Amino acid sequence: MQISNAQIIEKLLATFGSDIIKCEEPYGFLTITADKSKNIDILKFLWNDSDLKFKFMTDLCGVHYPETSQLCVVYHLHSLVKNIRLRLKFYVNVSDPHILTATSIFESANWQERETFDFYGIIFDGHPDLRRILNVDEMEVFPLRKEYPLEDPNRVDKKDYFFGR
Repeated sequence: MQISNAQIIEKLLATFGSDIIKCEEPYGFLTITADKSKNIDILKFLWNDSDLKFKFMTDLCGVHYPETSQLCVVYHLHSLVKNIRLRLKFYVNVSDPHILTATSIFESANWQERETFDFYGIIFDGHPDLRRILNVDEMEVFPLRKEYPLEDPNRVDKKDYFFGR
């Protein structure tokens, strides 16, 4: 039996109430934004619920929103039995980028959380081996944060007069 986005929203609201901040469906892809302190509870609920069975994590990544000084942890889950996908978003502040690890639920979260830490600086509390995975250990910045200029403003080869402007 197929389950609808409305039924998923209803189940989550009934269980987590005000911890669910926002529900939307861009292009029909159900996206739930929730309180970061409930990320593990929500993931466990989605895994264990006999109607939902979200047992496959397709992706875990980060996003930086510099205008609000927030980072976002995004989980893409897939219920292979029900053939339905779900996006979960949990926001953390740049000044305190902590969220609980999902490695106890999804083993694949291990490397995906390490990559998200490496590029965005999001700290996954309880992670078994949270260290850089692609960048050098000595690196002090997080390269995918949008807090650095895209180009060096002192470069002279990019001046408009070189291009007839």
